[in-house]
Amino acid sequence: MSTGFRHIVRIVDKDVDGMKNVVDALSDIKGVGIRLAYIIAEKAGISPETRAGYLTDEKIDEIEEIIRNLPDYGIPSWLFNRRRDIESGKDLHLISSDIDLQVKADVERLKSVWCWRGYRHAYGLKVRGQRTKTTGRAGKTVGVSKSKVRR
Repeated sequence: MSTGFRHIVRIVDKDVDGMKNVVDALSDIKGVGIRLAYIIAEKAGISPETRAGYLTDEKIDEIEEIIRNLPDYGIPSWLFNRRRDIESGKDLHLISSDIDLQVKADVERLKSVWCWRGYRHAYGLKVRGQRTKTTGRAGKTVGVSKSKVRR
């Protein structure tokens, strides 16, 4: 089927633009950055400047296999996006919707443990130490209101 050019290429359940080069197209997949995309293209034996629309079905299957099994292809664990997973203790690399589901589960775990970050998440407050006196206000609060001075 893939003897010609395809404008839309399906890689790991994501439609990517066939006009982009392979590295840019792979980096459109959630969980794959530019650096990892270069490494995947190198492992698959594809030039990074090749347009994604010219990839054959076999090369697309090979790219998907590399993305799903990064440790099997000698990619170092420091490139993974979930190292030392809490449940399994393994170094994992999540892609696409798995990332969103895992982040949601992590936040729910923090809330159930009722640690400080979980408390901040539960009450909808800033979690990472930002200032909250003047920014991040919700509702109609605008500016500063001062009470009148009594004489």
